[in-house]
Amino acid sequence: MQAHSDSNVYYVPPPSIWPLVGSVALLTLATGFVLVMNKIAAGPYVMTLGMGILLVMLFGWFGTVIKESLAGKYSKQVDSSFRWGMVWFIFSEVMFFAGFFGALYYARNLAVPWLADTQLLWPGFSAAWPTAGPGLKTVIDPVNAWGIPALNTLILLSSGATVTWAHWGLQKGNQRQLKLGLAMTVALGILFIGFQIHEYAEAAFSIRDGIYGATFYMLTGFHGFHVMMGTVMLIVILFRSLAGHFTLEHHFAFEAVAWYWHFVDVIWLLLFVFVYWL
Repeated sequence: MQAHSDSNVYYVPPPSIWPLVGSVALLTLATGFVLVMNKIAAGPYVMTLGMGILLVMLFGWFGTVIKESLAGKYSKQVDSSFRWGMVWFIFSEVMFFAGFFGALYYARNLAVPWLADTQLLWPGFSAAWPTAGPGLKTVIDPVNAWGIPALNTLILLSSGATVTWAHWGLQKGNQRQLKLGLAMTVALGILFIGFQIHEYAEAAFSIRDGIYGATFYMLTGFHGFHVMMGTVMLIVILFRSLAGHFTLEHHFAFEAVAWYWHFVDVIWLLLFVFVYWL
């Protein structure tokens, strides 16, 4: 079981290779993404390689932290550091998405209307949204908000409820409820990802179709990436729950992933309203 060490001792981990592996993974992923955008055949394979390296890094680094936790190396000071670290990490993610939402607002409410009014610069430019821009098809067909996006909204909201239900089970000492709630949350996360892949396959536009295509795929794509990472984290937490690692007193790893998952839920609600519905 988890245990805390002397509260006066702050554990400093030894040098680790995992940050370097993570950097290589992100570089490979970004390179593959650029290749895909430029329609180079190797792009999907490079992205798959990057994702594979990232998964190896996640499970390896998680494994190291889990071993340190079970060995009782983390004092209450370390636990507090973890909590603040997770808070600031989620705050940085909020700012990350705020930048993309800001770009969407600027393009839709400021830049596109201004360009439509400046006919000398852009003759024939339409302010109708979504627009692909001059020189391309004027207006593109957006994804129907009340199709797959609405279904995915229901799925993610349900997953937020199941992970909360799992937390209640942990607080009551009901291990069966904890494990069942986590398994349901993982299943819903995988289902969400599957529907989003299908949505991309059926979409009538791509990331290359002007400002709308760029903002749509950047916002929904990065959110989908966060859902994938959150699902991986939930799988780790599910396995740890099956191994009996969590107690009422010591379960911050579960709480951290639950915080992250609720953040993903909130971002999706904003995406559904401002990207799909409006």
